Amino acid sequence: MTTFHCSAILFDLDGVLVDSTGSVDRQWRIWARERGIDEEKVMAIAHGVRAVEVVRAIAPHLDPEAEVGKLERREAADREGVAVMPGAIDLIRAIPAGHWGVVTSGRRRLATGRLELAHIPLPKVMVAADDVSNGKPHPEPYLKGAELLGVNPAECLVIEDAPAGIRAAHAGDMKVIALTSTYPASALSEADIVIRKLDQIQVSLDGAQKLVVNVA
Repeated sequence: MTTFHCSAILFDLDGVLVDSTGSVDRQWRIWARERGIDEEKVMAIAHGVRAVEVVRAIAPHLDPEAEVGKLERREAADREGVAVMPGAIDLIRAIPAGHWGVVTSGRRRLATGRLELAHIPLPKVMVAADDVSNGKPHPEPYLKGAELLGVNPAECLVIEDAPAGIRAAHAGDMKVIALTSTYPASALSEADIVIRKLDQIQVSLDGAQKLVVNVA
């Protein structure tokens, strides 16, 4: 059993609260084939970072905003296999309101649609790709999440599924639980602990109204 003490939990969205990896993978591969780009080169960096940064890195000759707009419209329409992650609803219900938020590399419209599709209550605090200047692995998204919750970054615990998100959280002085939903454990070794399922996490409150997070 590993125990974390924190004031708030910041969740990544895709691959953590919502199982959307299949949709993301399908649409990036279609995009790559249509533009004559090596699919595997795209998939090596597509998860866990902002789409605009993937396009800039892979296809700098294209208009990144236009490409991302098309891509995210397709992702929003591709609902095959998109569902709530096992254990996500129970975990969120165990956290008092105002003590959790979502920090995602997707744009707000897409993120909101996925939360609604998975029947996850919209958090009071959500930081999306269009809310920051720098995406993961830069710490800005997680630092902004902590700021909006009114919590010291060092008192935030992050739940992630991608190396870029782990690095972003650590750069913001936050501890990280990594979930092996998108990457194997070997790729998530920088996290403070790696788990297979969300139901390995139990949250309670201590006498000072701080969160006690036990990980089996």
